[in-house]
Amino acid sequence: MFQYACLNNIARVGLDEFTSCYQQTEELSEAQGILVRSAKMHDMELSDGLLAIARAGAGVNNIPFDRCAEKGIVVFNTPGANANGVKELVIAGMLLASREIVDGVDWVRGSRTDPDIAKNAEEEKKKFAGTEIAGKKLGIIGLGAIGVRVANAAKHLDMEVYGYDPYVSVEAAWHLSRDIRHVIDVNEIYAKCDIITVHVPLLDATKGMIGAEAISRMKDGVILINMARDLLVDEEAVIRAVDEGKIRRYVSDFPNPTVAGHPGCITTPHLGASTEESEDNCAVMAVHELMDYLENGNITNSVNYPACSMGVCEKPGRVAIFHRNIANMISRFTHVFGESGMNIAEMTNKSKGEVAYTMIDLDEKASEELIGTLRRIDGVFRVRVVR
Repeated sequence: MFQYACLNNIARVGLDEFTSCYQQTEELSEAQGILVRSAKMHDMELSDGLLAIARAGAGVNNIPFDRCAEKGIVVFNTPGANANGVKELVIAGMLLASREIVDGVDWVRGSRTDPDIAKNAEEEKKKFAGTEIAGKKLGIIGLGAIGVRVANAAKHLDMEVYGYDPYVSVEAAWHLSRDIRHVIDVNEIYAKCDIITVHVPLLDATKGMIGAEAISRMKDGVILINMARDLLVDEEAVIRAVDEGKIRRYVSDFPNPTVAGHPGCITTPHLGASTEESEDNCAVMAVHELMDYLENGNITNSVNYPACSMGVCEKPGRVAIFHRNIANMISRFTHVFGESGMNIAEMTNKSKGEVAYTMIDLDEKASEELIGTLRRIDGVFRVRVVR
């Protein structure tokens, strides 16, 4: 019986995927798995029995995934599960900013008691005429699950689409329309595009990537959209550019004192992945990832360990080893098994940066003595007996 805990409300459709082998607990110290959305975990004490954390969403800034790696705790996320919801909000943001819809709605709301509102609207609407998005150049920075969907949708709206992503995955490339112009220099997007939307993860390398220098290279009157992470953009620089007319509209899904209510800024209350469908999709994916790992040791969509799968275990024993990605680790593992007279039926090893993950199927169950020997090997974080 596995026990799991929820740090946030997780969609029931996801929790219903758990089989009778799983039981929810309120005691975090008893949980082998944790499901989380936005709860802050950096200051939490992680129990020795915790095996995995599944984030029902893409961003994992609220989870100490590096510390988890050193404890052999796998951290999952759910890339792509909320992609359609964010894509739709990006399209909505383009239309709101281009057509001056928000200002028009505000005018109507402010004139609601005017008996001549219909007559006056004919005169006032000139202020909110805006422009169409068809024929405009859209620049997409980041061609992951969301960026690809935005690109393909924009193409169907008769936009000219430029995409930039030096690390685009093979899977993303397969789903990307052949009509998208894949550029190798982000400055081409800054120089040519009328609308720019950012879809990259928040890393040390991407923090503040849209700053004063990048803005200076953009076209005058550009519309900038940020539905990814607020810290990707230097919003003080954006505000200056908005006030100067360099940026026509800044659309963000991250309200804060800098942008909220500022003229020229359209800010939504973090709605991107908040649709009922997105929350359901994220919950289902997170639960499936957690179950496959707890039952079989397989890793899919982890942010701190490599993808690794050996399917459903059909052998009497399966052992998973979390360790540093350094030379001679595999030979040391196999030596331990050889000295114990145990036959390795199948083995796989994958690495990710400084960490690695090894799964070994055995023709018999591993003894406690053997597991203890593996745990004492220098560079091993954790040894888990899957079965």
